Amino acid sequence: MNNKDLAKNVLELVGGEQNISGLTHCATRLRFVLKDNGKANLKELNQLEGVLKAQNSGGQVQIIIGAKVDAVYNEVKNLTSDRLENSEESAASSRSKQKRNPFNAVLETIAGIFTPILPALVGCGMIKCFATVMAALGWLEGSGFMVIINMIGDLIFYFLPFFLAVSAAHKFKTNPYLAVALAAGLMHPTILNAAAKIAETGVSTVDFLGMPILLMKYSSSVIPIILAVWIMSYLYPLVNRVIPKFLQVLLTPMIVLFIMVPLELIVFGPVGSHIGDWLTNGINSLFSTAGVLAGAILGFFKPIMVMFGMHYAIMPIQIQQVATLGATVLIPTALAANLAQAGAAFGVFVLTKNKTMKSAAGSSGITALFGITEPAIYGVTLKYKRPFFAACLAGGIVGGFYSLVHTTANAIALPGLLALGTYTADRYIYVIIGCIAAVVLAFVFTLIAGIKEDIDGSPSQKTSGTVNTDQSNTVESAVPSETSILSDSSSDMLIVSPMTGEIRPISEVEDQAFAQELMGKGIAIVPTEGKVYAPFDGVVEALYRTKHAIGLKANNGVEILIHIGVDTVSLKGKYFNAHIKQGETIQAGDLLVEFDPDGIRSAGYNTITSIVVTNMQQYGDVLTTASSGPIRESEALIKLIP
Repeated sequence: MNNKDLAKNVLELVGGEQNISGLTHCATRLRFVLKDNGKANLKELNQLEGVLKAQNSGGQVQIIIGAKVDAVYNEVKNLTSDRLENSEESAASSRSKQKRNPFNAVLETIAGIFTPILPALVGCGMIKCFATVMAALGWLEGSGFMVIINMIGDLIFYFLPFFLAVSAAHKFKTNPYLAVALAAGLMHPTILNAAAKIAETGVSTVDFLGMPILLMKYSSSVIPIILAVWIMSYLYPLVNRVIPKFLQVLLTPMIVLFIMVPLELIVFGPVGSHIGDWLTNGINSLFSTAGVLAGAILGFFKPIMVMFGMHYAIMPIQIQQVATLGATVLIPTALAANLAQAGAAFGVFVLTKNKTMKSAAGSSGITALFGITEPAIYGVTLKYKRPFFAACLAGGIVGGFYSLVHTTANAIALPGLLALGTYTADRYIYVIIGCIAAVVLAFVFTLIAGIKEDIDGSPSQKTSGTVNTDQSNTVESAVPSETSILSDSSSDMLIVSPMTGEIRPISEVEDQAFAQELMGKGIAIVPTEGKVYAPFDGVVEALYRTKHAIGLKANNGVEILIHIGVDTVSLKGKYFNAHIKQGETIQAGDLLVEFDPDGIRSAGYNTITSIVVTNMQQYGDVLTTASSGPIRESEALIKLIP
């Protein structure tokens, strides 16, 4: 699926353009702020080729794409109108109507403000890394070239309020140019020059109508401008409502600036700066008194924070530390965690027999080495669970070690091998030792812990294996008759095939959501007839509007998903005819859906059908009758062991 088609499907499955009140992206994921999260079809989003994971976290619907997220983001933006960026009133209305968890709201706000400026942060950070390496080697020292290179590396921090003003204005849906004017108020030479001369002049305040304005340097501040833009997002429409329409263009900006600039200099600037200093000094104090423990905890939990999108919560502190102190103690723990995920992915690469998973493990491990870990986490280590926690343990150990040797980073860059020039420690060799240790420890821990997968290489939640297809031991022999759709034999349960065709391992499905068993464990069938029958008595829990996928629940609680074809959601129901409705009660053998295999194939789509048990965690194991061979409708297909 190309980027444009993926963008179209994503846009449709989040509820359409009208359901979107905000959209940003980070290095690996699209972040949608929706008016109604219930309209987002996470199940189908997770099935899309090119989507590693879709989840609702921190008040956002996050769709993890991987390295090509920027291209997909641009395609989504191309498919949407300017309303998505300029609907100030509708977004404000949506914001007032939604009742969200305050913690989630804060996380979502922080992520929404900082993710758009990541390119500038990372770009300047990598330039800073280059300058540091050049200085360490003594190359071109004192030259004009190095002067300009250092200038480029420092751009983001000298003018940080301007970057944050634009980003915050988009997040809070207010006028971005007035937001920049507020940043200019903090950065004006009247304030900066006077603040720089306090020691010389002894003047630390300016009187404004009897109220003191503290002279402070705000060039690298984070919180003051965010607070000011947030308050302005409420003041601006309030002033607009009071001023007659024919005077709004003249008076509204004037009144807003007249109120906001003194207010930010008197209140938000000093308060925000003190909060930032308190957070920065507090983190440094924590690392100085309990550094090993603090580093170990952050190194262990960093991947878990990434899963929930919570790693952006500490970004303002990292930026504030680099801006005010020249270095941060937090990023080295992220370096340890990222490299540990790479090591765990390489461990899976060695252990797995599944060719698809081996390829995914190798490529995602390399990506993690350079600071992007979502493909490794969602596509590999978390899937097997043990490698994920092996990486967490290795990251915790190395995070503690980095804190012990006082490792810091002097720039905001992706925590990976390319940014090693930004790190310092008691001795630089400790940084290298930590990198090697993170990869090797996670690799070894993964080899020790092992992975559980079926004979065909598919990951297993519990005990792995497939049912022997020898006649004396076939699952079919445990079925009293061909009309038994779901039965017990020695407490085991059997599910029969809902269609006729050729059995294939689920790993052969060209859809990673199924091939990697993110949706559940099961089997695939290449249909030779275009009919799907009910495999048991139960109810239709889900019938997708495109009719290509059916969710069923048996009377005894077994839940399965039947997904006809790969990417057939794009057909929008063409070639499919449903004979049932969602919520309808079904009997074993009922015809559920008819489809045209030849028509689907002629349209360029694969008809291989995935049949997975979606509540497999409730069973001791989910086994299949065979990994290949013909099967007819109503013959035993899957065995569930309690």
